[in-house]
Amino acid sequence: MADRLQCEAALRTLAERLGELARERRPPRTPDRVIVCRIPDLRTTFSGQLRDGCLCDIGEGERPGAQITLTLSSDDLLAVTEGTLSVTTAWASGRLKVDASVRDLLRVRSLL
Repeated sequence: MADRLQCEAALRTLAERLGELARERRPPRTPDRVIVCRIPDLRTTFSGQLRDGCLCDIGEGERPGAQITLTLSSDDLLAVTEGTLSVTTAWASGRLKVDASVRDLLRVRSLL
């Protein structure tokens, strides 16, 4: 089981990748959204703000008004952000649960 620091680092790595795309003037076409990532095996939640194609303000704790909520284990979070587990496979197998509109679901899939 991964720990909290590894999970936060994985989310920050994802944020860096999105930042690189934005700097290269190829930001993902996403509206501003509050994203919450619940990790039940660690009994913790991380959240951040998806703004202008960048994932910002990542921190532990749940923000109110989230438009996108992801729930997955700590190991699956690492696997998804490292690319060893596809978002589609994780979602189809029930390892990743997403609470979001269909449009947001497709956008999140393209980000990971």
